[in-house]
Amino acid sequence: MNDLTPIEMDELRRLEESETEPRRRIGRAGWIVLLVVAVGLAWYLLRGSTAPAAAPPMPVVTVAAPLQREITQWDEFIGRFEASRSVELRPRVSGQVTAVHFRDGQFVRQGQPLFTIDPRPYRAALAEAQAGVATARSDLALAQSDLARALRLVADDAVAQSEVDALRARVNAANAALAAAQARVRSRSLDVEFATVRAPISGRISDRRVDPGNLVAAGDGPAATLLTTIVSTDPLYFTFDGSEGLFLKARREGLDRGAEVQIRLQDETEYKWQGELDFTDSGLDPNSGTIRARAVVRNPGSFLTPGMFGNMRLATGGKERVLLVPDTAVQTDQTRKLLLVVARDGTVSAKEVELGAVIEGGLRVVRGGLAPGDRVVIEGTQMAFPGSKVTARRGRIDRPPSAPARTPAAG
Repeated sequence: MNDLTPIEMDELRRLEESETEPRRRIGRAGWIVLLVVAVGLAWYLLRGSTAPAAAPPMPVVTVAAPLQREITQWDEFIGRFEASRSVELRPRVSGQVTAVHFRDGQFVRQGQPLFTIDPRPYRAALAEAQAGVATARSDLALAQSDLARALRLVADDAVAQSEVDALRARVNAANAALAAAQARVRSRSLDVEFATVRAPISGRISDRRVDPGNLVAAGDGPAATLLTTIVSTDPLYFTFDGSEGLFLKARREGLDRGAEVQIRLQDETEYKWQGELDFTDSGLDPNSGTIRARAVVRNPGSFLTPGMFGNMRLATGGKERVLLVPDTAVQTDQTRKLLLVVARDGTVSAKEVELGAVIEGGLRVVRGGLAPGDRVVIEGTQMAFPGSKVTARRGRIDRPPSAPARTPAAG
């Protein structure tokens, strides 16, 4: 090798490199092929060993057959409680208020003193009237004595008949004067009595409008000073408006007077208050086509207050057998009312139904579109859709304690 020239050594190096390059290229290609084969084998093995994904379980819903029940038909109205008696308390004599004998808002009894107006001027006027009675009695006694003396002298022709007639006229005038004086006494006695303003009825009193020390004026109607107001709380009236159709229905069935009514308040779910119909107006309102009616409701504990609203129902029909479902099971699709039912194979479908009233227990009357044997979805309606499959779990619709249906009043 040392005997080679530099040119020969270069030639020998190029020859060695040309022989080594193919071997390098073949080595790299082999590694690439091996890598691709390994990846493909791993993917195949992994895919074959992975189990297919399990299908999600079907949703579980509770179904029940509609409840069949015989109910009483009721018509429902919205009305307001009113006081059966109401009084605006105004003074019957003028003067200064010296005392108030009640607490604002308390219950007062008939005849209870409420206000005292200064009675001294009226007592003085009464004393003057009483003195006038005494004067009239004295004049009458003198006139009667003179007449009696004259009558004794008539038999002896000692007095003229004209004088006797004059004495009789004097006695009559004295009697009239005494009667007038006595009337003045009664009038002044009333003024003294009116100086103490008493409750004309029993009921709940409002707040006082006049404090002690103020002057009040008597008068006719609104001209007199308003002292306070009193409303009777037992019984109360419940007034409402009914349509002409319902009025005719009640009239034909003899329910326009004396019929039983039941009332519930805005925060109550049951009809706790009882009463009876006692008045219907003499004619219908020509503008609204409704008629005003009234029921009397007992209120022994004074819980009810005039002005409160309530829902009243009036029994205007007989008994009928209907299907009942929970009101929460009813679905709304724009203007349609739907119930979801489940077939034997678990398929859900929607039925358009005609609904009636809601009764106690949150049950809804179904008047059409539902069969007694249908399995209605009563729980899990949010997981059931028409056409989907579900697992049906049997449930039951609880019976309400009583089931009177109420129909909203038209008009």
